[in-house]
Amino acid sequence: MTVSLPVVPAAAPAPAALPPLPGESVPGPVWPASARVLPSGGLAVGGVALAELADRFGTPCYVVDEDEVRARARAWRAALPDGRVAYAGKAFLTRAMIRWVREEGLWLDVCSAGELELAAHAGFPVERVILHGNAKSPDDLRTALRLGVGRVVIDSTGEIARLAALVPPGTRQRVLVRVVPGVEAGAHRAVRTGVDGQKFGLSLDGGEAADAVARVLGQPRLELMGLHCHLGSQIASVDPYTAAVRRLVPFLSALRDLHGLTFPELDLGGGFAIAYRDGEEALDPGEYARRVSAELALRCAHADLPVPRLTVEPGRWIAGPAGVALYRVLAVKSSGGRTFVAVDGGMSDNPRPALYGVRYTVRLAGRASVLPARPVTVVGRHCEAGDVLAEDVELPGDIRPGDVLAVPASGAYHLSMASAYNLVGRPPVAAVAGGRARLLVRRETSADLWSREVTV
Repeated sequence: MTVSLPVVPAAAPAPAALPPLPGESVPGPVWPASARVLPSGGLAVGGVALAELADRFGTPCYVVDEDEVRARARAWRAALPDGRVAYAGKAFLTRAMIRWVREEGLWLDVCSAGELELAAHAGFPVERVILHGNAKSPDDLRTALRLGVGRVVIDSTGEIARLAALVPPGTRQRVLVRVVPGVEAGAHRAVRTGVDGQKFGLSLDGGEAADAVARVLGQPRLELMGLHCHLGSQIASVDPYTAAVRRLVPFLSALRDLHGLTFPELDLGGGFAIAYRDGEEALDPGEYARRVSAELALRCAHADLPVPRLTVEPGRWIAGPAGVALYRVLAVKSSGGRTFVAVDGGMSDNPRPALYGVRYTVRLAGRASVLPARPVTVVGRHCEAGDVLAEDVELPGDIRPGDVLAVPASGAYHLSMASAYNLVGRPPVAAVAGGRARLLVRRETSADLWSREVTV
């Protein structure tokens, strides 16, 4: 697949902000806004040639454009100036990322004691952290209370008494109740979490959500701030979110009538789509804010309810387009009428094609080619037939071992889901900005992997 980008010198500064994304569902940017084609035909991001990064840090390697991360965080803050934006750390979490979202004024959404402690050690204000999880361990809950987490999202009725029992006397822990609004959305059945029959949340239709609210209100050490829901992932339309509002506001009204209380917060989660290939749709924060805020205000007015403060949790939308994965070609061969390009990474550093069938863009990053493109399948190095990174993508006819390939939209769920399969260490992470690069996370070595063994 060819990429139409302007040719500029390698040291050209990255744009300070994203261009506006008009309309509800628009073709999203596959590459970071700073991406440029160099006179050599190679590609640069953040003012740094990707081939130079491959030589400096080795491959596979994750590259993150700091300016892109910050611009995307600002896009959500600008769209919801009176709301709350919590970065979903499960998408991509390092000390540097924590610092960036802190400096941009975001909250942070975590799913474990490990993510929470990293945030605390990196200096993030823990009172601005939301702890999720359908099965929080005792360590998760104790850590949250010890550090003073801002919100705990209740995901089951049994969790209520367990959490309340751990809260120190004379204090209260603020919580949200995660409900299932019965809205189906998401790009794959494995990531649709807004309907009954999956592991997350408490059903509105089945009565579990109402029961959980009553139980929380009966615990003097818990302070119920409102409701939470999450519909799924890779949602490109605003329609499912407005549908969720239409289900949740009547529930809030019924709770008011039953308990005589209103709640100040409504968290609609995240799941906002990005583009992985040219022409795919991405959700626009401005359109989301306009339509969802209007729907919420209208429904609350009809129900004579105060409008709760809206919280959103973008993770992939902020981190995904800011990341580029780099690989080096190891082999090219034909079989059964297909051409396979094998690289030095694979499902250990990106399991998402195998899990969800995600299709990526791939580009030759280190040189130009005058030969026409041909369809190839980019595969990994692991001992699995399903270790396929990108199927039927267009690459030059002279692709050869040693070439550097770049895969954009790789900033989310790559590092966080990486494994040590075949004892191949996880890749390093490098940040780029303003023509400079620095290492954020070093490559995992064989010594790192062996160090966990305790006997010979």
